[in-house]
Amino acid sequence: MTKLPRITLAFWVMKIAATTLGETGGDLLAQTLAVGYAVSSLVLVGLFLVSLGAQLRTRRHHPALYWAVILSTSTAGTTMSDFMNRTAGLGYARGALVLTALLAAVFGVWRAAGLPFDVGRISTFRGELLYWAAILLSNTLGTSLGDFLADSSGLGYAGGALLISGLLASVAVAAFTTRVPTAPLFWAAFVLTRPLGATVGDFFSKPTDKGGLGYGTVGSSLILAAVLALLVGRSVLQQRRERGPAGAQAPAEASAG
Repeated sequence: MTKLPRITLAFWVMKIAATTLGETGGDLLAQTLAVGYAVSSLVLVGLFLVSLGAQLRTRRHHPALYWAVILSTSTAGTTMSDFMNRTAGLGYARGALVLTALLAAVFGVWRAAGLPFDVGRISTFRGELLYWAAILLSNTLGTSLGDFLADSSGLGYAGGALLISGLLASVAVAAFTTRVPTAPLFWAAFVLTRPLGATVGDFFSKPTDKGGLGYGTVGSSLILAAVLALLVGRSVLQQRRERGPAGAQAPAEASAG
């Protein structure tokens, strides 16, 4: 049985909230607290590995744990992208190309392994490892794309967010009106929601003279953390309601047998 959540509208809302928090949280650690991109990346990748280990060991879906791993990939992706593009000097465009190549390599390995791309059918250890590798690279790539749109393209934070929103709307339309396989559309949307989160996160945290709302990384992170916590709590309660009747029926079925 898959340990991954169903892909619904609520999933995408939580994904955007998590990736936006990842942007502000990564900037909080690397910039506001002056830890630096390299050290921040090491710390956050370490947290990702710890949370991923817990996710791989569990036997069923735990919403809080799943979204903790998503959040860790988002924060790690933010600092890893910034380290590549700024500290290492690759720049946003070349950094995005490198990450695109790495993501394509993961998909190539995935295909060669003969495992299903449909995230609703991932139920093996190897499949889950490839899934999380693709997610980490997708979130890192999305950060580079978001920074490119916000800083280098001339669109600014609001313009970049509007462009990404339009592309996401196109993916949604394709999902309902065409016969394009769902797996490519899922990964396209997954990559695109990360730059949307990056541009929205920058829009919340950057000062007003740079086109932002001026909440700073601390204020923005606190707001987004509260939003994500409420959404995760809702998901946990919904899961408990769905399992309640099944749990109540189990003893009756056993006695009948």
